[in-house]
Amino acid sequence: MTEAVQGVKLHSSWLNPLRGEFDSPYMAALKQFLVAEKAAGKAVFPAGSEWFRALDLTPLEEVRVVILGQDPYHGAGQAHGLCFSVRPGVRTPPSLVNIYKELNADLGIAPPRHGFLEHWAKQGVLLLNSVLTVEMGRAASHREKGWEKFTDAVIREVATKEEPVVFMLWGSYAQRKAAFIPSVEKGGRHLVLKAPHPSPLSAHTGFLGCRHFSKCNAFLEQAGRGVIDWALPPVEQPT
Repeated sequence: MTEAVQGVKLHSSWLNPLRGEFDSPYMAALKQFLVAEKAAGKAVFPAGSEWFRALDLTPLEEVRVVILGQDPYHGAGQAHGLCFSVRPGVRTPPSLVNIYKELNADLGIAPPRHGFLEHWAKQGVLLLNSVLTVEMGRAASHREKGWEKFTDAVIREVATKEEPVVFMLWGSYAQRKAAFIPSVEKGGRHLVLKAPHPSPLSAHTGFLGCRHFSKCNAFLEQAGRGVIDWALPPVEQPT
């Protein structure tokens, strides 16, 4: 069920846990920054209605896996609110190509002909970026504007869940969030998997071969939470 707070649409399960964040001074400052960016004629991605798409598609109580990205794709038509995902008909970005390569090597899943990851999100895979907006053509342009505090709060909320969750943290930026997670390594209940970012610049330094997808499913199965179907079904391509 989708509800709104201050004009923001997201699944109702997130509203009470995050209400304090939406009412906070940093969020007010972030909103002012984004309004000013748009007033200056800058293109901001994704569309405002999709900033919290990950929290709308994946209810808090259904989260089984968190995949944490950095910031949205900054090319026109790419970002739509889910990390690493693009809409049907949009060319699969290089980082996602490498994710598909690892899926194929790890689980034997053939790479799909699209980059649309909603099938994962609807199974309880929270596809969250650390920063939820970006200026067109300028990677990391909205870092340190307040989004990190908000996504810290999201990760903290997931980390309080009694049910075990798998956190896939790819790259040093995402791995900062590990500090909030009571992991198995620390005597907690959640599995934290770390690897380099799947970007072409770093995928060959340890992301490829990390086997996170099989490790994730083995952990979920052992915890009685069911496995993720990582195989993406075909999608209808726009004409």
